[in-house]
This record gives sequence, C-alpha cells and structure tokens, in this order.
Amino acid sequence: MAASAERRASVRALPRNVWAASAASFFTDVSSEMISNLLPLFLANVLGARTAVIGLVEGVAAATASLCDVLSGRLSDRLGRRKWIAVSGYAISTLAKPVFAIAGSWPVVAGARWADRLGKGVRTAPRDALVADSTPPEQRGLAFGFHRAADTGGAVLGLLVAMGVVWCLQGGAVSLGSRTFQTLVLLSLVPAVLGLVCLAAGAREVPAHAPQRARLAVRGLGRPFGIFLAIVALFELGNSADAFLVLRAQERGLSVMGILATLVAFSAVYALVATPAGRLSDRIGRRRLVAAGWIVYAVVYAGFAAASTAWQASALYACYGVYYGLSYGTAKALVADLVPAHLRGTAYGTYGAVLGLLDLPASLLAGVLWQGVGRWPGFGPSAPFLLGAVLAFAAAAALLAWRPERSRT
Repeated sequence: MAASAERRASVRALPRNVWAASAASFFTDVSSEMISNLLPLFLANVLGARTAVIGLVEGVAAATASLCDVLSGRLSDRLGRRKWIAVSGYAISTLAKPVFAIAGSWPVVAGARWADRLGKGVRTAPRDALVADSTPPEQRGLAFGFHRAADTGGAVLGLLVAMGVVWCLQGGAVSLGSRTFQTLVLLSLVPAVLGLVCLAAGAREVPAHAPQRARLAVRGLGRPFGIFLAIVALFELGNSADAFLVLRAQERGLSVMGILATLVAFSAVYALVATPAGRLSDRIGRRRLVAAGWIVYAVVYAGFAAASTAWQASALYACYGVYYGLSYGTAKALVADLVPAHLRGTAYGTYGAVLGLLDLPASLLAGVLWQGVGRWPGFGPSAPFLLGAVLAFAAAAALLAWRPERSRT
C-alpha cells in the first residue's frame, strides 16, 4: 500500500510542463489514431494503391518529420526557447487533417500525410527538450515514461472511437469504406484542437540555458551519442512503418473491426508498460531496457513472418506494445543523459532524423520485398518481417556490448 502511494505521489509531483506536454500528446493521439492506422487500408482498399506506394507514402512521411526534427531542435537551442516552436508543430498537423476527408487519389493523401508529419517534426524535438529541461535527472525516465503512457492512452481512446464509427457505418466488413474514413477524419479535428490548446495554455517556457547565437555543431553532441545513433541506425534499417503490420493482419484475415480491436490491445499494453519501464530505467539504467524492447521486437517480427492465422497476427500485435513500452520513452531519456543540456534540442532533432530518414529506405524496402512474391525466391509478405527480426537482434546485441562510460575516454 505504501509503495503504491509513493508511486502515485511521484507521478503527481512531476513538473507542470510534463503534465501539459502529456495532455497535448494524449489529445493529439486520440485524433491521430482515429485515422492513421486506417490510412494504409484507405490507400489499399479504397484508392487501390499497391504496397510499394504505401511504403513510399509512409517512408517519405517519416523522412519529412525527421528533417524538420533537426531544424526545429537546433532552432530551439539557438533561441533557448521550446514551447512556441512545439505549439506551431501541433497547429500544422491540425490544419493538415481536413485534407484527408476530401482526398480522391493517393498523391493527395500523400501530401496531407507529409504535411501532418511536417507538424510532428516541428514539435517533437522542442517538446521533448522542454520535458527534459523541466525534469531532474533522477525523474527523467519516469517523466518520459509517463508522457508515453499518456500519449498511448490517447491512442486507446482514439481507436475505441474509431471502432464505434466503423461498427455503426459498416459493421464487420473486411475492407474499409470511403464514407467511414471521411467521418473519422472530421471527428478527429476536435481532439486535435484540444491538444493544441493544452500545450499553448498549460506549458511554461523554461530557459535552461542562454540562447545559442553561434552555429551549433552536431559533433558537439559527443562520441557516446554518436555511437548510440549508429546502433539505433542498425535497428531502424529493419524497422519499416507499422502500416505493414496492419496490412499483414488484414492479409491473414482480420477484419477492419478486428484490426482496430487489436490496435486497442496493443496501445493498452504500451500504456501499461511505459511508466513502470521509465521508472525502472531510472534505477537500473536505460540500455538494458532499450535492448530488451528490441529483443521483444525481433521476436514479434519473426512471429509475423510465420503467422498463418488472424488470431496469431492479433496476439503478436498486442505483444508489440511491450517493445514500445520498454524502448520508446527510455531511449529518449537516454538521449538526454548522453548530451549537454544546452544541446538537447539538437540531440532530439538528430535522433529523430536518424529514425525518420532510415524509415524511408526501410519502408520502401519492405514494400518491394512484400510485392516481390512470385518474382524472386524468398520474397513475399514474410520477407520484411524476417529482415526486421535479424537487424533488431543484432542491434540489441550491440547495445548491450556498448559501455557509454568507456566511449567518453
């Protein structure tokens, strides 16, 4: 009982900016999850796009976000200010969403998706730096874990809303209908606006350092950060867009309602794991938690390659939430540990750039591997997942072998 009260108290004691950023992420993810996981089904079922096109759309979207991550992160370091850059990113994503409702071709969908990810790129690095600047080092894992839990709690609510709309408009149909998707897009605007207001009204600027007028050099981030990025890059080469997991689940026979229910389970697992994992990383270190998450990822991807039924794909996707819960917030806390405080915006931008830029070749490669069935031996729907499993195991081994303290000498 006492331990439970202590955990609640420590979460309540998190700084105001952590709560404001978490609330903004909660509502934004309600909005995003109502449509983003159904976007590959809209492209495939309604617009007839092939997997290579879907890989292109998702890969360029991630690359767009990553390039803006670097610029917005560095700008926030130069100015010594984070809040309003992050707010502008939320605004861009909110303004992009209505375009999905009127899209009649995949290039229009791609443009809206890229604009939405542009907003994500603008907001992510300054927001994460604001959270790190506002939190003492001994609570940093908890702060990022709580933020990820709030973000994913929004995903659960957004998916439940999407399930209700899908059930009302098309029941248990296997394919997604155009009217269903357009209705979800329009409804998603309400939480998107609420998320924007939460950060604009709730957060307070924390000038943790003097504005950096001089040119900021990425090399100033240090060797340990560079080694960590190299290991992350190895993992990301096999980390194609989650759209392929959705397509694989549908290919194994899961209906739209079944996919949404599976995504609810995935998000619930993610939300439940994220905060305890962040707290644990404050006690035992970040590397082990990140590596454990990557190992879970490898097992799940190997399972997706071998899955032959809808229930297997559904169970694996739910387990996929453990990977996110262990690794995602913990990796961001690790970034803050590795770099000087005045370069955190640049560090988060650079980290996001590695993730996003490598998502483009990873997703394009996944689309080509999937689509190559019947043309080349070993290609087909299982191939992208086998590649992801192998690279994730290799990256986890490299991360566990690395000693950050040695890389400083």
